[in-house]
Amino acid sequence: MPLQNRATPLGELVADPARGLVYGNRGCLHDADGRIRRRFAGKRWIACRLAFRGWHREPLLQPGRFTELFFLDEATALAAGHRPCALCRREDYDRLGAMWSELHRGRAGADAIDAQLHAERVDPETRAHRLHPTPIDDLPDGAFVLHDGAPHLVLDSALLRWSPSGYTEAARRPGRQGALAITPPSLVELLRRHREPLVPLLHPTARDLRPDRR
Repeated sequence: MPLQNRATPLGELVADPARGLVYGNRGCLHDADGRIRRRFAGKRWIACRLAFRGWHREPLLQPGRFTELFFLDEATALAAGHRPCALCRREDYDRLGAMWSELHRGRAGADAIDAQLHAERVDPETRAHRLHPTPIDDLPDGAFVLHDGAPHLVLDSALLRWSPSGYTEAARRPGRQGALAITPPSLVELLRRHREPLVPLLHPTARDLRPDRR
């Protein structure tokens, strides 16, 4: 039976056999029996490489240890509010830090980054994932929006519907309209920068649905 540790763009945890291309955690979310009991434990939400230095831990969801999470791709992890890990993705983290010093002057370092991201990803009233009204034309490729009640990836002139195993269908990206952005604003800014992350930004199914490939 699949574990409930596959993360959606909205930060929800679901049980699905699809593993995804990015690994991460946000603290210990499960009890001694491996059942998910909370959405997060702390403000340090990170996204990691699947393999690093040959480290391996089994079984998953050990009592008292952090909950191992899996994301379809980095775009999904960013939408959920996870930032690059400073250990296994040091280059990606340093790029985030350089951008952060420009975007949020005087608030440098992992603690400051995590505090700001926590405010951007958690609704202060409902404690659910926070959505951000924004013009859809302003969003870069890799950002997520809520479209027809479901998370969709922004890619060129299309919106791609997300699923745990990949992107399943494309809709035309509407122009000159408002949207509810799922990806936190600071991580939207990261997506505007040209970079080649150490983990896959997009799942291969996104390329198959690109408007220029259809």
